[in-house]
Amino acid sequence: MQDTDTLNAVIRQHSEWLATQLHAQRENLFPPDAAKTMRKFTSGEAASLLGVNDSYLRKLHLDGKGPSPQLTPGNRRQYSAEDIQALRVLLQQTARKPGDYLPGRREGDHMQVIGVMNFKGGSGKTTTAAHLAQRLALKGFRVLAIDLDPQASLTALHGVQPEIDLPDGGTLYDAIRYEAPCPITEIIRPTYIPNLDIIPGNLELMEFEHETPRALAQGGAGLFFFRVREALAQVEDRYDVVVIDCPPQLGFLTMSALSASTGVLVTIHPEMLDVMSMSQFLRMTADLMDVIAESGADLSHDWMRYLLTRFEPTDAPQNRIAAFLRTMYGDKVLNATQLKSTAISDAGLTKQTLYEVERSAFTRSTYDRAIESLNAVNDEIAALIQTTWGRG
Repeated sequence: MQDTDTLNAVIRQHSEWLATQLHAQRENLFPPDAAKTMRKFTSGEAASLLGVNDSYLRKLHLDGKGPSPQLTPGNRRQYSAEDIQALRVLLQQTARKPGDYLPGRREGDHMQVIGVMNFKGGSGKTTTAAHLAQRLALKGFRVLAIDLDPQASLTALHGVQPEIDLPDGGTLYDAIRYEAPCPITEIIRPTYIPNLDIIPGNLELMEFEHETPRALAQGGAGLFFFRVREALAQVEDRYDVVVIDCPPQLGFLTMSALSASTGVLVTIHPEMLDVMSMSQFLRMTADLMDVIAESGADLSHDWMRYLLTRFEPTDAPQNRIAAFLRTMYGDKVLNATQLKSTAISDAGLTKQTLYEVERSAFTRSTYDRAIESLNAVNDEIAALIQTTWGRG
């Protein structure tokens, strides 16, 4: 590389090198067609997801009811995610009340749209969105995950490499652009997890940030902040919950996602600089929402919560900040915290969530501590959803 090379040429070359290496890594991790699959679950994990005893699952198996689990060489039962969903349907047929095993919407319930946001990097936003979407799907909700972040980390976690797999679009931008938007159904992709679909993201999403000011100047943008809401209305009957991983800035994409959301989850890393950043984020958000509300928009939300992420219980300064936030915001701060864990970060190295990796890949205590933390967070949010539907 010559010193006379222009910066844009160097950046482009480095980008192409990195994309090639990432694609090669994915091919190596997920041969032969680079498609991800979900791991099998132990009978104990399956029982926990279904809310029944392991002995009851064993009885169903012995009675020949429901899908037949795979038997390991040690004669232990393992269930696929598809098996667990089939068992949900079977168990619901004889359940005492609706929703015991299929917890999604019923007649009169509105689709929940959860915007996961913060404009400071490193707050655990994408980690939170990915694990929330997957946990809700595994618990029986019909979930659509939307990657609205041009950096597309949520997309990569679900086995899609933006540079390679999305050469001709395929992001939410296609459904919210000002000229010839496509139906949102054309960009929804199924994932390897039952009940979970995804709309991937890539740098193309930035076009919305660039085009909206021009459209506003020409008087053609209209109520731009309703574009995400209007796109989601096309599939309102297909999903119980939509989880949106918002961009880490307060731009037009974030404002449109915020206008579509029924619930808002703000991730906070309990360090002083992050809390100071969040203060500015909240102030700017309030100002922007005032402007949108003045245009006649209804910006009422069912709930808003703060989630403490990458939390270290033995860190005294973090504990002080956590106590400060709980004193100030009360029950607006989730009781559960997302603990800092090497298990979560190590899983990310192979583009996986903690729900996808095998427990045997970590020491038992490390894995159990991390998974219990994630489950507590996601199940608290699931309970919020049920409360919103009048089933608290």
